[in-house]
Amino acid sequence: MIETSGEEYSVENAPNLTPEIAIANLQSSDLSLRYYAAWWLGKFRISQPEAIDALIAALEDEADRTELGGYPLRRNAARALGKLGNLKAGPGLIKCLECADFYVREAAAQSLAMLRDRTALPALIKLLDGGVANAVQVPGFPHLAQPYTAVLEALGAMGATETISLVQPFLQHSVPRLQCSAARAMYQLTQDSTYGELLVKTLATGDLKMRRVVLGDLGAIGYLGAAEAIAFAQVENSFKLIALKGLLEYQLPKQSDTFGISEQAIRVMNLMDSLL
Repeated sequence: MIETSGEEYSVENAPNLTPEIAIANLQSSDLSLRYYAAWWLGKFRISQPEAIDALIAALEDEADRTELGGYPLRRNAARALGKLGNLKAGPGLIKCLECADFYVREAAAQSLAMLRDRTALPALIKLLDGGVANAVQVPGFPHLAQPYTAVLEALGAMGATETISLVQPFLQHSVPRLQCSAARAMYQLTQDSTYGELLVKTLATGDLKMRRVVLGDLGAIGYLGAAEAIAFAQVENSFKLIALKGLLEYQLPKQSDTFGISEQAIRVMNLMDSLL
């Protein structure tokens, strides 16, 4: 029997909520209401202090547990806290990196990346213990021993240059998605275009699902050298536009002290126009 990470809660026939009701529902005896409330608070960016506190408390929930030992409410609470951007959640999310549930660890790493909480670095680095040799699939489950993709991307997002020697070996891992996460992180940590070009190569050679993932990677790191490759990739235009938007957002802050818009930014905007 395989346990997988739950998709976002379906909003069909879901109850209408207000922030106050959602926060109250996190204390409900009805586990489905609690699960949905955690998702809702993150989805609609309800960042009032009571919501943050309730979600942090949900990170230690014991009631909502699957037959295989997973913690669905903790997963949703961890995801929501990343979206809400409050560093108060940092200690709770760091503690979640030790949870027995792979998907709680994954959600916590992703949210810590969103928070850019560098106090989490020792705990994130610990998840890389054993390096590539230990990054093997867990028997009976569809995932590796640790959420390596989320961890590598967190290290890259935090600019943790001290972890370069730990990240680089994952470029040689047998799982293409993990190779891409390593390339993404290495580009962020070094600004070496070699790693951006590794992603561009995968964009040209990977299957459709992988191409979509790589577009997200390129947009996240703002690798301008990929602009044309993104625009002409064999992927739906919606994915290409999101990636190009990421490149543009990365370029514009650099122009805060200059007049007008750079040629690079204009180039990206023209590519976006061609896809509309």
